[in-house]
Amino acid sequence: MKLLALPKYPRIGPSSRLRLFQFLPYLQSAGISVQVQPLVGSDYIRKLFSAGQRPLFDLFFGYWNRLRLLNKIDDTDLIWIEKELFPWIPGVDVKLLNKINRPFVVDYDDAVFHLYDQHHRRFIRKILGKKIGWIMHSAKLVTVGNTYLADYAERAGADCIQIIPTVVDTMRYGFRSKPDRDFCIGWIGSPITQRYLENIRGALEIVVREDRLRLVLVGASNSALRGISSEIVQWSEETEVESIQKFDVGIMPLPDNSFERGKCGYKLIQCMACGVPVVASPVGINQTIVQHGVHGYHARTQDEWVSCLRLLAANRELREKMGRKAREKVMREFALSRVGPLLAEILTAAAKR
Repeated sequence: MKLLALPKYPRIGPSSRLRLFQFLPYLQSAGISVQVQPLVGSDYIRKLFSAGQRPLFDLFFGYWNRLRLLNKIDDTDLIWIEKELFPWIPGVDVKLLNKINRPFVVDYDDAVFHLYDQHHRRFIRKILGKKIGWIMHSAKLVTVGNTYLADYAERAGADCIQIIPTVVDTMRYGFRSKPDRDFCIGWIGSPITQRYLENIRGALEIVVREDRLRLVLVGASNSALRGISSEIVQWSEETEVESIQKFDVGIMPLPDNSFERGKCGYKLIQCMACGVPVVASPVGINQTIVQHGVHGYHARTQDEWVSCLRLLAANRELREKMGRKAREKVMREFALSRVGPLLAEILTAAAKR
């Protein structure tokens, strides 16, 4: 089988790396020949993370290259798309895919449809509000990272929906081996997602100032949580596991908004895979990834965040027990070795429909 994979980003892009690139060895082992063509290059990601702005020239150049590629498809059996072909462009995706006349699968790990149907400009809502639904409706298969996204796909009339969780390679993510030192609260993300830390600024300010707890932010920019003492650690794929293994607790704050309900909880899964207990906002899939009092805690208010962090800081035995349970859950439900072969099977089946 010949598969054309169309991720949004190259491997350096988090969503593309986790939802597509890390599965490639499993697809190839299943006899699937994969051609990968990202929409944009690595420079786009670096500019996005460093300046916080989307380089429009790079994006439109990516549109042009993708359009040329799709107009000369010949022997592809299946097209595998991350989210959409041409972000922010109305009407083109489904028309072009119908013209090509090849079955396609589309994958979502974020509620990107809310970028359109809840946009503050009425014009955008009108021309793009139903775009993702149309793509889902036309696909042979829609893969999603959680039930919130699956429910949207069902309402859109998708023919076949499969929940594929965002997973980790548990061979890379080993148990933490942290020497005794100051208790470390850890967060991992990007300059784009660091804004969520502001939701618990008050709690972090208290535990850092009054309890002298260390706060480590992996992947954040220097502008994160200004005024609160923290250590910024540069992210890289090679060192991310080592960074997480130094955490005593991992945190994932989120506001309870519609877009955030579509997130797949990857930060939690990363920490739990290393045997690190977590504290998370009980939003979307966070509620099911983390069983309150077993793998860590749910925290809604600033006071709850302070209380949970203090409880874990004061009890090493509790941290270790929760960490073991957390690791066990990841091994059962979020391991690449379990999900990779499943994805290969469903993509092969989609090509034959």
